[in-house]
Amino acid sequence: MTARVLVVDDVPSNLRLLEARLTAEYFDVITATSGQEALDICARAQCDIVLLDVIMPGMDGLETCRRLKADPRTHHIPVVMVTALDQPGDRVRGLEAGADDFLLKPVADVALFARLRSLTRLKMMSDELRLRARATREVRVSDALAAAMADDGYGGRILMVDDRDGDLDAVASALSARHEVTLERCPHEALFRAADGAFDLMIVALELKDSDALRLCAQTRSLERTRALPILLIADADATPRVLRGLEVGVNDYVTRPVDLNELMARARTQVRRKRYADHLRADLQTTAEQAITDDLTGLHNRRHFDARLPILLEEAASRHEPLSVLMIDIDFFKAINDQHGHDAGDAVLREFARRLKACMRGGDLICRLGGEEFVAAMPDTDGEVAKLVAERVRACIAATPIRVGGAGVIEAAITASIGVASVGPGADGAETLLKRADLALYEAKRLGRNRVAAAA
Repeated sequence: MTARVLVVDDVPSNLRLLEARLTAEYFDVITATSGQEALDICARAQCDIVLLDVIMPGMDGLETCRRLKADPRTHHIPVVMVTALDQPGDRVRGLEAGADDFLLKPVADVALFARLRSLTRLKMMSDELRLRARATREVRVSDALAAAMADDGYGGRILMVDDRDGDLDAVASALSARHEVTLERCPHEALFRAADGAFDLMIVALELKDSDALRLCAQTRSLERTRALPILLIADADATPRVLRGLEVGVNDYVTRPVDLNELMARARTQVRRKRYADHLRADLQTTAEQAITDDLTGLHNRRHFDARLPILLEEAASRHEPLSVLMIDIDFFKAINDQHGHDAGDAVLREFARRLKACMRGGDLICRLGGEEFVAAMPDTDGEVAKLVAERVRACIAATPIRVGGAGVIEAAITASIGVASVGPGADGAETLLKRADLALYEAKRLGRNRVAAAA
Protein backbone atom coordinates (compact mmCIF):
# COMPACT_ATOMS: atom_id res chain seq x y z
CA MET A 1 0.00 0.00 0.00
CA THR A 2 1.53 3.28 -1.13
CA ALA A 3 0.78 6.94 -0.49
CA ARG A 4 1.95 10.48 -1.20
CA VAL A 5 4.29 11.43 1.64
CA LEU A 6 5.28 14.99 2.51
CA VAL A 7 8.76 15.09 4.11
CA VAL A 8 9.42 18.29 6.07
CA ASP A 9 12.98 19.07 7.18
CA ASP A 10 15.16 22.18 7.00
CA VAL A 11 18.31 20.10 6.37
CA PRO A 12 18.66 19.27 2.62
CA SER A 13 20.68 16.11 3.21
CA ASN A 14 17.95 14.70 5.48
CA LEU A 15 15.35 15.46 2.83
CA ARG A 16 17.32 13.72 0.10
CA LEU A 17 17.98 10.66 2.28
CA LEU A 18 14.35 10.16 3.27
CA GLU A 19 13.16 10.88 -0.25
CA ALA A 20 15.46 8.19 -1.66
CA ARG A 21 14.42 5.60 0.94
CA LEU A 22 10.71 6.23 0.46
CA THR A 23 10.91 6.36 -3.32
CA ALA A 24 12.66 2.99 -3.33
CA GLU A 25 9.57 1.60 -1.55
CA TYR A 26 7.30 3.12 -4.21
CA PHE A 27 5.98 5.97 -2.09
CA ASP A 28 5.28 9.22 -3.92
CA VAL A 29 7.39 11.87 -2.15
CA ILE A 30 7.15 15.65 -2.00
CA THR A 31 9.34 17.82 0.24
CA ALA A 32 9.16 21.05 2.21
CA THR A 33 11.85 22.93 4.14
CA SER A 34 9.68 24.89 6.58
CA GLY A 35 6.54 24.56 8.65
CA GLN A 36 4.68 27.22 6.67
CA GLU A 37 5.46 25.51 3.37
CA ALA A 38 4.14 22.26 4.82
CA LEU A 39 0.92 23.96 5.93
CA ASP A 40 0.38 25.36 2.43
CA ILE A 41 0.94 21.97 0.77
CA CYS A 42 -1.42 20.20 3.16
CA ALA A 43 -4.10 22.87 2.75
CA ARG A 44 -4.07 22.16 -1.00
CA ALA A 45 -4.65 18.45 -0.23
CA GLN A 46 -1.43 17.44 -1.97
CA CYS A 47 -0.33 14.71 0.47
CA ASP A 48 -1.65 11.69 2.36
CA ILE A 49 0.77 11.66 5.28
CA VAL A 50 3.38 14.02 6.78
CA LEU A 51 6.86 13.11 8.04
CA LEU A 52 7.72 16.15 10.13
CA ASP A 53 11.03 17.12 11.71
CA VAL A 54 10.65 18.62 15.19
CA ILE A 55 13.59 21.01 15.30
CA MET A 56 13.29 23.65 12.59
CA PRO A 57 13.97 27.39 12.60
CA GLY A 58 10.99 29.73 12.82
CA MET A 59 7.93 27.49 13.16
CA ASP A 60 9.09 24.20 14.68
CA GLY A 61 7.50 20.83 14.11
CA LEU A 62 5.34 20.93 17.23
CA GLU A 63 3.69 24.20 16.23
CA THR A 64 3.29 23.02 12.65
CA CYS A 65 1.54 19.88 13.90
CA ARG A 66 -0.78 21.89 16.15
CA ARG A 67 -1.83 24.08 13.23
CA LEU A 68 -2.43 21.09 10.97
CA LYS A 69 -4.67 19.46 13.54
CA ALA A 70 -6.56 22.70 14.26
CA ASP A 71 -7.48 23.28 10.60
CA PRO A 72 -10.60 21.40 9.41
CA ARG A 73 -9.00 21.03 5.97
CA THR A 74 -5.95 19.19 7.33
CA HIS A 75 -7.11 17.73 10.63
CA HIS A 76 -7.46 14.25 9.14
CA ILE A 77 -3.91 14.04 7.68
CA PRO A 78 -1.68 11.70 9.76
CA VAL A 79 1.46 13.36 11.11
CA VAL A 80 4.59 11.41 12.09
CA MET A 81 7.21 13.32 14.06
CA VAL A 82 10.80 12.41 13.16
CA THR A 83 13.50 13.71 15.50
CA ALA A 84 16.77 13.01 17.28
CA LEU A 85 15.19 13.96 20.64
CA ASP A 86 15.10 10.68 22.51
CA GLN A 87 13.63 11.53 25.91
CA PRO A 88 10.18 10.17 26.82
CA GLY A 89 9.05 13.71 27.55
CA ASP A 90 9.87 14.72 23.98
CA ARG A 91 7.67 11.95 22.59
CA VAL A 92 4.84 12.94 24.92
CA ARG A 93 5.03 16.58 23.81
CA GLY A 94 4.87 15.49 20.17
CA LEU A 95 1.87 13.26 20.76
CA GLU A 96 0.11 15.93 22.80
CA ALA A 97 0.64 18.37 19.91
CA GLY A 98 -1.54 16.02 17.83
CA ALA A 99 1.05 13.81 16.17
CA ASP A 100 -0.17 10.36 15.21
CA ASP A 101 3.25 8.80 15.78
CA PHE A 102 6.77 9.63 16.89
CA LEU A 103 9.94 8.09 15.40
CA LEU A 104 13.52 8.57 16.54
CA LYS A 105 16.44 9.23 14.24
CA PRO A 106 18.03 7.23 12.76
CA VAL A 107 14.77 5.61 11.70
CA ALA A 108 14.93 1.94 10.76
CA ASP A 109 13.50 1.30 7.31
CA VAL A 110 11.27 -1.58 8.38
CA ALA A 111 9.69 0.39 11.23
CA LEU A 112 9.24 3.48 9.08
CA PHE A 113 7.54 1.68 6.21
CA ALA A 114 5.30 -0.37 8.53
CA ARG A 115 4.17 2.80 10.32
CA LEU A 116 3.48 4.60 7.07
CA ARG A 117 1.45 1.75 5.62
CA SER A 118 -0.56 1.39 8.82
CA LEU A 119 -1.38 5.10 8.90
CA THR A 120 -2.13 5.08 5.18
CA ARG A 121 -4.82 2.42 5.70
CA LEU A 122 -6.45 4.58 8.36
CA LYS A 123 -6.20 7.66 6.15
CA MET A 124 -7.91 5.84 3.29
CA MET A 125 -10.83 4.82 5.53
CA SER A 126 -11.18 8.37 6.82
CA ASP A 127 -11.03 9.78 3.28
CA GLU A 128 -13.78 7.44 2.12
CA LEU A 129 -16.07 8.59 4.94
CA ARG A 130 -15.31 12.24 4.25
CA LEU A 131 -15.89 11.89 0.51
CA ARG A 132 -19.22 10.12 0.99
CA ALA A 133 -20.36 12.80 3.41
CA ARG A 134 -19.21 15.51 1.01
CA ALA A 135 -21.16 13.92 -1.83
CA THR A 136 -24.44 14.17 0.10
CA ARG A 137 -24.22 17.53 1.82
CA GLU A 138 -22.67 20.94 1.56
CA VAL A 139 -19.05 21.02 2.70
CA ARG A 140 -19.03 22.90 5.96
CA VAL A 141 -17.63 22.67 9.47
CA SER A 142 -20.63 21.76 11.58
CA ASP A 143 -20.75 22.34 15.32
CA ALA A 144 -20.54 18.58 15.81
CA LEU A 145 -17.44 18.31 13.62
CA ALA A 146 -15.79 21.20 15.44
CA ALA A 147 -16.52 19.44 18.73
CA ALA A 148 -15.04 16.19 17.37
CA MET A 149 -11.87 18.02 16.32
CA ALA A 150 -11.57 19.63 19.76
CA ASP A 151 -12.11 16.35 21.64
CA ASP A 152 -9.46 15.94 24.34
CA GLY A 153 -9.31 12.14 23.99
CA TYR A 154 -10.09 11.51 27.66
CA GLY A 155 -12.95 9.55 29.18
CA GLY A 156 -12.55 6.66 26.75
CA ARG A 157 -13.59 3.06 27.34
CA ILE A 158 -10.47 0.90 27.13
CA LEU A 159 -10.31 -2.90 27.04
CA MET A 160 -6.98 -4.33 28.24
CA VAL A 161 -6.12 -7.93 27.39
CA ASP A 162 -3.42 -9.87 29.29
CA ASP A 163 -3.48 -13.40 30.71
CA ARG A 164 -0.43 -12.94 32.95
CA ASP A 165 -1.17 -12.04 36.56
CA GLY A 166 -0.20 -8.54 37.57
CA ASP A 167 1.71 -7.67 34.41
CA LEU A 168 -0.46 -4.76 33.33
CA ASP A 169 -2.00 -3.79 36.66
CA ALA A 170 0.17 -0.68 36.95
CA VAL A 171 -0.71 0.34 33.40
CA ALA A 172 -4.43 -0.20 34.05
CA SER A 173 -4.19 1.82 37.24
CA ALA A 174 -2.53 4.74 35.45
CA LEU A 175 -5.05 4.73 32.60
CA SER A 176 -7.95 4.58 35.06
CA ALA A 177 -7.17 8.12 36.17
CA ARG A 178 -8.41 9.40 32.79
CA HIS A 179 -10.38 6.52 31.26
CA GLU A 180 -12.75 3.70 32.08
CA VAL A 181 -10.60 0.56 31.94
CA THR A 182 -11.81 -3.05 31.68
CA LEU A 183 -9.15 -5.74 32.25
CA GLU A 184 -9.80 -9.10 30.57
CA ARG A 185 -7.58 -12.09 31.42
CA CYS A 186 -9.03 -14.46 28.80
CA PRO A 187 -8.16 -13.47 25.21
CA HIS A 188 -11.02 -15.52 23.77
CA GLU A 189 -13.51 -13.76 26.03
CA ALA A 190 -11.92 -10.42 25.12
CA LEU A 191 -13.07 -10.80 21.51
CA PHE A 192 -16.69 -11.19 22.62
CA ARG A 193 -16.34 -8.28 25.02
CA ALA A 194 -14.93 -6.09 22.28
CA ALA A 195 -17.84 -6.98 20.00
CA ASP A 196 -20.49 -6.37 22.66
CA GLY A 197 -19.05 -3.28 24.33
CA ALA A 198 -18.70 0.22 22.92
CA PHE A 199 -14.95 0.43 23.50
CA ASP A 200 -12.76 3.23 22.17
CA LEU A 201 -9.45 1.33 22.38
CA MET A 202 -8.14 -2.20 22.94
CA ILE A 203 -4.70 -2.64 24.49
CA VAL A 204 -3.18 -6.10 24.04
CA ALA A 205 -0.07 -7.59 25.63
CA LEU A 206 1.91 -9.12 22.77
CA GLU A 207 3.43 -11.85 24.95
CA LEU A 208 0.24 -13.65 25.98
CA LYS A 209 0.83 -16.87 27.89
CA ASP A 210 -1.77 -19.17 26.35
CA SER A 211 -2.82 -17.43 23.13
CA ASP A 212 -1.48 -15.75 20.01
CA ALA A 213 -1.95 -12.00 20.51
CA LEU A 214 -1.63 -11.24 16.82
CA ARG A 215 -4.37 -13.72 15.98
CA LEU A 216 -6.60 -11.92 18.47
CA CYS A 217 -5.75 -8.62 16.75
CA ALA A 218 -6.46 -10.07 13.31
CA GLN A 219 -9.81 -11.49 14.46
CA THR A 220 -10.74 -8.15 16.01
CA ARG A 221 -9.95 -6.37 12.77
CA SER A 222 -11.92 -8.90 10.68
CA LEU A 223 -15.21 -8.63 12.63
CA GLU A 224 -17.57 -5.95 11.34
CA ARG A 225 -18.48 -4.75 14.86
CA THR A 226 -14.83 -4.29 15.87
CA ARG A 227 -13.28 -3.38 12.52
CA ALA A 228 -12.89 0.28 13.52
CA LEU A 229 -11.65 -0.40 17.07
CA PRO A 230 -8.09 0.91 17.54
CA ILE A 231 -5.57 -1.65 18.82
CA LEU A 232 -2.42 -0.78 20.77
CA LEU A 233 0.23 -3.43 21.53
CA ILE A 234 2.48 -3.57 24.57
CA ALA A 235 5.59 -5.51 23.57
CA ASP A 236 9.02 -6.44 24.81
CA ALA A 237 11.88 -4.36 23.38
CA ASP A 238 13.24 -7.33 21.40
CA ALA A 239 9.89 -8.20 19.77
CA THR A 240 10.29 -5.87 16.79
CA PRO A 241 9.56 -8.49 14.06
CA ARG A 242 6.25 -9.47 15.70
CA VAL A 243 5.33 -5.82 16.29
CA LEU A 244 5.87 -5.05 12.62
CA ARG A 245 3.81 -8.09 11.72
CA GLY A 246 1.10 -6.70 14.01
CA LEU A 247 1.12 -3.40 12.14
CA GLU A 248 0.60 -5.36 8.93
CA VAL A 249 -2.48 -7.18 10.28
CA GLY A 250 -4.12 -3.99 11.52
CA VAL A 251 -2.57 -2.92 14.83
CA ASN A 252 -2.65 0.87 15.12
CA ASP A 253 0.18 1.59 17.57
CA TYR A 254 2.53 0.05 20.12
CA VAL A 255 4.74 0.81 23.10
CA THR A 256 7.70 -1.21 24.33
CA ARG A 257 8.67 -2.31 27.80
CA PRO A 258 9.63 -0.86 30.19
CA VAL A 259 6.46 1.13 29.58
CA ASP A 260 6.71 4.87 30.05
CA LEU A 261 3.26 5.62 31.48
CA ASN A 262 3.18 9.20 30.21
CA GLU A 263 3.92 8.04 26.68
CA LEU A 264 1.30 5.31 26.93
CA MET A 265 -1.26 7.85 28.18
CA ALA A 266 -0.46 10.13 25.24
CA ARG A 267 -0.69 7.30 22.67
CA ALA A 268 -3.96 6.04 24.16
CA ARG A 269 -5.34 9.56 24.07
CA THR A 270 -4.38 9.90 20.39
CA GLN A 271 -6.14 6.64 19.49
CA VAL A 272 -9.30 7.53 21.43
CA ARG A 273 -9.43 10.96 19.82
CA ARG A 274 -8.96 9.50 16.33
CA LYS A 275 -11.66 6.87 16.96
CA ARG A 276 -14.16 9.52 18.05
CA TYR A 277 -13.41 11.64 14.99
CA ALA A 278 -14.02 8.65 12.70
CA ASP A 279 -17.19 7.78 14.63
CA HIS A 280 -18.42 11.31 14.09
CA LEU A 281 -17.85 11.02 10.34
CA ARG A 282 -19.78 7.74 10.23
CA ALA A 283 -22.64 9.18 12.31
CA ASP A 284 -22.72 12.29 10.14
CA LEU A 285 -22.87 10.14 7.02
CA GLN A 286 -25.64 8.00 8.51
CA THR A 287 -27.64 11.09 9.46
CA THR A 288 -27.23 12.54 5.98
CA ALA A 289 -28.31 9.26 4.38
CA GLU A 290 -31.40 9.11 6.60
CA GLN A 291 -32.29 12.71 5.81
CA ALA A 292 -32.14 11.93 2.10
CA ILE A 293 -34.94 9.35 2.44
CA THR A 294 -36.98 10.95 5.25
CA ASP A 295 -39.77 13.50 5.15
CA ASP A 296 -38.65 16.33 7.42
CA LEU A 297 -42.12 17.24 8.67
CA THR A 298 -43.56 13.84 9.58
CA GLY A 299 -40.47 11.68 10.06
CA LEU A 300 -41.87 9.07 7.66
CA HIS A 301 -40.01 7.95 4.56
CA ASN A 302 -40.32 10.20 1.53
CA ARG A 303 -41.49 9.43 -2.01
CA ARG A 304 -37.94 8.91 -3.29
CA HIS A 305 -37.43 6.06 -0.84
CA PHE A 306 -40.85 4.56 -1.55
CA ASP A 307 -40.30 4.58 -5.32
CA ALA A 308 -36.97 2.79 -4.79
CA ARG A 309 -38.26 0.24 -2.27
CA LEU A 310 -41.63 -0.81 -3.71
CA PRO A 311 -40.19 -2.67 -6.76
CA ILE A 312 -37.86 -4.54 -4.40
CA LEU A 313 -40.76 -5.51 -2.14
CA LEU A 314 -42.69 -6.74 -5.16
CA GLU A 315 -39.75 -8.85 -6.33
CA GLU A 316 -39.37 -10.36 -2.87
CA ALA A 317 -43.09 -11.12 -2.70
CA ALA A 318 -42.93 -12.82 -6.09
CA SER A 319 -39.91 -14.92 -5.16
CA ARG A 320 -41.64 -16.10 -1.96
CA HIS A 321 -45.06 -16.54 -3.60
CA GLU A 322 -46.60 -14.12 -1.12
CA PRO A 323 -49.24 -11.38 -1.59
CA LEU A 324 -48.59 -7.67 -1.12
CA SER A 325 -51.02 -4.80 -0.58
CA VAL A 326 -50.85 -1.03 -0.84
CA LEU A 327 -52.92 1.61 0.95
CA MET A 328 -53.26 5.03 -0.68
CA ILE A 329 -54.38 7.47 2.02
CA ASP A 330 -55.58 11.07 1.71
CA ILE A 331 -56.67 13.49 4.46
CA ASP A 332 -60.17 14.75 3.70
CA PHE A 333 -60.62 18.50 3.14
CA PHE A 334 -57.09 19.27 4.29
CA LYS A 335 -57.00 22.59 2.39
CA ALA A 336 -59.77 23.90 4.61
CA ILE A 337 -57.59 23.34 7.69
CA ASN A 338 -54.79 25.45 6.21
CA ASP A 339 -57.26 28.14 5.09
CA GLN A 340 -59.09 28.39 8.42
CA HIS A 341 -56.29 27.83 10.94
CA GLY A 342 -53.04 28.53 9.08
CA HIS A 343 -50.19 26.42 7.81
CA ASP A 344 -48.73 25.85 11.29
CA ALA A 345 -51.97 24.13 12.26
CA GLY A 346 -51.85 22.16 9.02
CA ASP A 347 -48.31 21.00 9.79
CA ALA A 348 -49.39 19.91 13.27
CA VAL A 349 -52.23 17.88 11.73
CA LEU A 350 -49.82 16.19 9.33
CA ARG A 351 -47.43 15.26 12.15
CA GLU A 352 -50.20 13.79 14.32
CA PHE A 353 -51.77 12.04 11.34
CA ALA A 354 -48.39 10.41 10.56
CA ARG A 355 -48.01 9.34 14.20
CA ARG A 356 -51.44 7.66 14.24
CA LEU A 357 -50.86 6.05 10.88
CA LYS A 358 -47.58 4.57 12.05
CA ALA A 359 -49.18 3.32 15.28
CA CYS A 360 -51.77 1.35 13.28
CA MET A 361 -49.24 -0.40 11.03
CA ARG A 362 -46.70 -3.16 11.54
CA GLY A 363 -43.02 -2.43 11.99
CA GLY A 364 -42.22 -4.13 8.68
CA ASP A 365 -44.68 -2.07 6.63
CA LEU A 366 -43.28 0.68 4.42
CA ILE A 367 -45.06 3.96 5.25
CA CYS A 368 -44.33 7.15 3.31
CA ARG A 369 -45.60 10.63 2.77
CA LEU A 370 -46.01 11.13 -0.95
CA GLY A 371 -46.47 14.87 -0.63
CA GLY A 372 -49.00 17.34 0.71
CA GLU A 373 -51.75 15.44 2.54
CA GLU A 374 -51.26 12.17 0.65
CA PHE A 375 -49.67 9.08 2.23
CA VAL A 376 -49.01 5.53 1.10
CA ALA A 377 -48.25 2.27 2.89
CA ALA A 378 -46.96 -0.99 1.40
CA MET A 379 -47.73 -4.14 3.39
CA PRO A 380 -45.73 -7.28 2.52
CA ASP A 381 -47.35 -10.70 3.03
CA THR A 382 -50.81 -9.12 3.24
CA ASP A 383 -53.72 -10.11 1.01
CA GLY A 384 -56.64 -7.89 -0.02
CA GLU A 385 -59.03 -8.93 2.75
CA VAL A 386 -56.53 -8.32 5.51
CA ALA A 387 -55.47 -5.05 3.88
CA LYS A 388 -59.08 -3.80 3.95
CA LEU A 389 -59.30 -4.61 7.66
CA VAL A 390 -56.08 -2.70 8.31
CA ALA A 391 -57.32 0.24 6.23
CA GLU A 392 -60.58 0.34 8.17
CA ARG A 393 -58.62 0.31 11.44
CA VAL A 394 -56.53 3.24 10.20
CA ARG A 395 -59.63 5.15 9.11
CA ALA A 396 -61.35 4.61 12.45
CA CYS A 397 -58.24 5.60 14.42
CA ILE A 398 -57.93 8.87 12.48
CA ALA A 399 -61.63 9.77 12.84
CA ALA A 400 -62.03 8.70 16.46
CA THR A 401 -60.36 11.68 18.14
CA PRO A 402 -60.04 15.28 16.95
CA ILE A 403 -56.49 16.51 16.59
CA ARG A 404 -55.50 19.36 18.93
CA VAL A 405 -53.45 21.99 17.17
CA GLY A 406 -52.09 25.40 18.08
CA GLY A 407 -52.12 28.63 16.12
CA ALA A 408 -54.12 31.68 17.11
CA GLY A 409 -55.41 29.46 19.92
CA VAL A 410 -55.67 25.77 20.73
CA ILE A 411 -58.33 24.14 18.55
CA GLU A 412 -59.60 20.64 17.98
CA ALA A 413 -59.78 19.73 14.30
CA ALA A 414 -62.02 16.82 13.29
CA ILE A 415 -59.96 14.84 10.78
CA THR A 416 -61.02 12.00 8.53
CA ALA A 417 -59.25 10.10 5.77
CA SER A 418 -60.18 8.32 2.57
CA ILE A 419 -58.25 5.15 1.75
CA GLY A 420 -57.80 3.15 -1.44
CA VAL A 421 -56.65 -0.47 -1.25
CA ALA A 422 -54.95 -2.46 -3.99
CA SER A 423 -53.50 -5.95 -3.68
CA VAL A 424 -51.51 -8.32 -5.84
CA GLY A 425 -50.67 -11.96 -5.82
CA PRO A 426 -47.12 -13.03 -6.61
CA GLY A 427 -45.85 -11.11 -9.62
CA ALA A 428 -49.31 -9.96 -10.76
CA ASP A 429 -48.52 -6.24 -11.04
CA GLY A 430 -45.57 -3.95 -11.40
CA ALA A 431 -45.07 -1.05 -8.99
CA GLU A 432 -46.55 1.57 -11.31
CA THR A 433 -49.66 -0.49 -12.07
CA LEU A 434 -50.24 -1.34 -8.41
CA LEU A 435 -50.04 2.31 -7.36
CA LYS A 436 -52.37 3.32 -10.17
CA ARG A 437 -54.96 0.80 -8.99
CA ALA A 438 -54.65 2.02 -5.39
CA ASP A 439 -55.03 5.61 -6.58
CA LEU A 440 -58.21 4.77 -8.53
CA ALA A 441 -59.60 3.06 -5.41
CA LEU A 442 -58.83 6.23 -3.41
CA TYR A 443 -60.79 8.34 -5.90
CA GLU A 444 -63.68 5.90 -5.58
CA ALA A 445 -63.63 6.32 -1.78
CA LYS A 446 -63.80 10.09 -2.23
CA ARG A 447 -66.61 9.80 -4.80
CA LEU A 448 -68.65 7.73 -2.39
CA GLY A 449 -68.51 10.47 0.27
CA ARG A 450 -65.01 10.33 1.84
CA ASN A 451 -64.09 8.95 5.29
CA ARG A 452 -64.29 5.45 3.92
CA VAL A 453 -62.25 2.59 2.46
CA ALA A 454 -62.55 1.40 -1.13
CA ALA A 455 -60.77 -1.56 -2.73
CA ALA A 456 -59.58 -1.82 -6.29
CA ALA A 457 -61.33 -4.38 -8.46
